[in-house]
Amino acid sequence: MNAFVARSLDEIRFWSRIMKEHSLFLKLGFRCEDTQLIREAEQFYATFEAIENKANTFDVGTDPQNIQRFNSEVHTAVSHIWAFKRKVLGLILQCKLPGGNNFPLLVDHVSREANYFRNRLNELNSGQLEPLPDAIIDENVFFLKIMADHAKFIGHLLDPSERKLVDQAREFSNEFDTLLFQAMDLSHMRPQSQTVPLLSQFVDENKVSVKSLRDFKKTARDLIEECRIKSIIHPLLADHVFREAERFLFILDMFDKSLSGVKVNKREILF
Repeated sequence: MNAFVARSLDEIRFWSRIMKEHSLFLKLGFRCEDTQLIREAEQFYATFEAIENKANTFDVGTDPQNIQRFNSEVHTAVSHIWAFKRKVLGLILQCKLPGGNNFPLLVDHVSREANYFRNRLNELNSGQLEPLPDAIIDENVFFLKIMADHAKFIGHLLDPSERKLVDQAREFSNEFDTLLFQAMDLSHMRPQSQTVPLLSQFVDENKVSVKSLRDFKKTARDLIEECRIKSIIHPLLADHVFREAERFLFILDMFDKSLSGVKVNKREILF
């Protein structure tokens, strides 16, 4: 079993689906008259659906050279969607899409995820994955910001009359902003801050908060699917943010095992 192949396929299967869904969410947020942007979003949806399907034709026994070529193909597609997202962000910030429903922070958020995916493909193909102590800090800084953003989006897309849920979302937003600042402090203190006791405590504390947010997202997703709460959240968006919290927890579990000296099964992959 080749760890490079397993890791590459895991990343592509997860993130290509995410990129595909971003295309849909952006399209839904454009105005009717934004026909060119809608067409571009639809093309990206088709591109990432094809990548997702192709990734599912490979397995861990696939020739690593084929996967290296596939990683390069995907990298090109991700670079293009990243540029599209930044173009859209520029249009919104210059007030050229008045009346659209894509928050600037949401467009920035989805572009950060594209950049993360692109960087990971680069690391895999160059064979230069970060050392564990750096990966622990950098992954947490990235994902804590993603989780904080999710809480803000949920709070703003729920109907204002859902006061209790809106308050809960705001509390999660504040909690994850605080955790993000803590992670940035730990990052600034590198390498002296990269002791096993400090990193273990850091991972454990974040895991507790991410589990709570994951459970909140699951509840919100279920309520939205059953039409039991008032919101303008697409059911797929509710599931999308839930899956990203699950992904973060999976990564934190891998870090936890690595720090406690448990041999991580590379087939499960992460760090």
